[in-house]
Amino acid sequence: MTEPLIDPFARTIEYLRVSVTDRCDFRCVYCMSENMTFLPKKELLTLEELDRMCSAFVRLGVRKLRITGGEPLVRRGIMTFFQSMSRHLESGALHELTLTTNGSQLEKYADDLFAAGVRRINISLDTLDEAKFAEITRWGRLPQVMRGIDAAQKAGLRVKINTVALKGFNEDELETLTDWCASRDMDLTFIEVMPMGDLGNEDRFGQYWSLEDLRARLAARSELTDLPEKTGGPARYVRVERTGQKIGFITPLSHNFCESCNRVRITCTGEIYTCLGQEGHSDLRAPLRASEADADLENAIRAAIALKPKGHDFDYSRQQVDGQVSRHMSHTGG
Repeated sequence: MTEPLIDPFARTIEYLRVSVTDRCDFRCVYCMSENMTFLPKKELLTLEELDRMCSAFVRLGVRKLRITGGEPLVRRGIMTFFQSMSRHLESGALHELTLTTNGSQLEKYADDLFAAGVRRINISLDTLDEAKFAEITRWGRLPQVMRGIDAAQKAGLRVKINTVALKGFNEDELETLTDWCASRDMDLTFIEVMPMGDLGNEDRFGQYWSLEDLRARLAARSELTDLPEKTGGPARYVRVERTGQKIGFITPLSHNFCESCNRVRITCTGEIYTCLGQEGHSDLRAPLRASEADADLENAIRAAIALKPKGHDFDYSRQQVDGQVSRHMSHTGG
C-alpha cells in the first residue's frame, strides 16, 4: 500500500487545490490588478498533465480535489478534465471533486459538472448590489452570476457562497446576504481579506474587516451555535438558530487555522505551494515533463510535502507590507 503524505508536523495531506488557469473573466479588486499580464500558454500544464498530476496525488492519499483558477471554467476544454477525474470518484479513491467559481459560466456548465460527479460547489459573491458588483469585479455582471446560481441549483449542485468581508464595502449587506442565502438554502462562508499581491491603488489595511466583529454582529441578531463539523477546508462553522442555516468563518488573520491544515495547492504552471501564506514552493512541472513514468513525480511531491511549514506569515499588525505575499491570489488559486 502506498504510504500517505504526512508533513513534518504529523498532518496528513488529503486535500489538494489545483489552479487550472490564471485567467479570469472578472478582475476582482482584491484578487487581480485591472491590467493583468497572463502566462504564456506553454508555461501552463496541459489538461493531460493536470490529469497526471492530480492522479498522482490521489494515489498518494488525496481524497478531496478542488479545482480553482483564475476562473476554472474559462479554461478551454476543461470539462474533459472533470470527466476524466470522475473515474477516481467511481473507483472510490477520490471522495470529492469540487470547484470554486465566480459563477459566470455555470449557466453553461452546471449540468455537465453534475454529470461528472461534482455535487458541491463554492461561488464567490461579495455583494447583491448590481452597481457594487460591477465595481468590485470591474468586468463582472451580477445577473449573469444569478442565472448561474439558478442553473447550479436546478442541476442538483449544493451551492455555498463565499463572501470576502470588506470594510466599507459590504458591511451594510451582512444581514441582506445572510438572509438571501437562508431563503435559497445555501450555506455561506465569510473570508477575511488576505494580503496577497500588489494591486495598484488598493489599500489592504483599509479593506480588512475582522470576522470577530462580523460574528459579533450576527450574534446580536440571532443565537449562534458552534458546530464541530469540518468539510476539509479551513472554515469554522456556526448554526444561526433563527434560520437554521450554516455559516462559516475563514480567519487566517484574526484566528488562524494552521494547526489543522491538511491541504496543498498546485498552480497552473505546476508549482506546489504547501502554504498559501508563505513564498516557499517547489517545482513539479519539471519532473512531470521529464518522464512518462510517475516515480520521479511522486518523489518530488513527497520532497515538497517534507518542506511544508507549520504556519503562514499573514500579518496586518505592523501596518506595513512585511509578512505580505507578493503573488496574486489568482496565481495560487486561493
